[in-house]
Amino acid sequence: MKTTSLEGNTQLLDGGAMFGNAPKEMWKKIITPNEKNQIPLSCRSLLIEDGDKKILLEAGIGTFFSPKLKERFGVQEKEHILIDSLKSRNLNPEDITHIILSHLHFDHAGGILTPYIEDTAPSLLFKNANFFVSKEAFLRAKTPHFRDRASYISELPQLLEDTNKLYFIENKTHHLLGDSFSFEIVHGHTPGMLLTTVTGKEKSITFMADLIPGTPWVHLPLTMGYDRFPELVIDEKERILKKLLQTKGYLFYTHDSATVASLVERDERGRFQATELESTWEDVLL
Repeated sequence: MKTTSLEGNTQLLDGGAMFGNAPKEMWKKIITPNEKNQIPLSCRSLLIEDGDKKILLEAGIGTFFSPKLKERFGVQEKEHILIDSLKSRNLNPEDITHIILSHLHFDHAGGILTPYIEDTAPSLLFKNANFFVSKEAFLRAKTPHFRDRASYISELPQLLEDTNKLYFIENKTHHLLGDSFSFEIVHGHTPGMLLTTVTGKEKSITFMADLIPGTPWVHLPLTMGYDRFPELVIDEKERILKKLLQTKGYLFYTHDSATVASLVERDERGRFQATELESTWEDVLL
């Protein structure tokens, strides 16, 4: 299997929200904010080319937002950058056969929608893809809590159902993807979030989604203000990181503007930290 990181649209989001209860005096030493207290975030995807299968892990935020919401959520580019990234590899949306969505927050699933056109309802860009998500994450998107309903795209669940190619991940594997793909469901950030591990002959890589959005959050106490249950996030991170430390698996970061992937190790005090940082990930064979 050949794996490649694909850049999508980027965001500027409030640093305090991204670092939860960590004081600014601490996190500003990790990522320098701008004058509006915002920090840069990527919304990248992982492409897996496995024979005839062209599989995307997530699709980023895309350009479905109206201009007002685009400004509110700090989306930087006018163009749909993921589509440009696919074209750079001689691929079009129609070539993608499978899309695995960790959850349906707009910055992870918005990229599967067509760009914004005034007075026009959005539609799905990836006409030939099978879509995979956990049932719990899908139901959360259909009936979100008041606290997180702004994180969802109201039209998206019905659009996915209408494809008749929506599949729920309920076990460790799925027959349409094969045994190289394994799944774990976590609930601290949002109910039913899916972590996907792709395992080859030489390497494995786990798409960390919003459990660990970037290298700073490898440090266990760091959580986001967006997390539903921060203490559960910490427990889930510890469990997953112990496993990745043992298997020497790579972590793939969707939101880290500087680092695409890394390994993990413990320092002399036993704290987890990212190591062997990869700023690019192109045509990596697993």
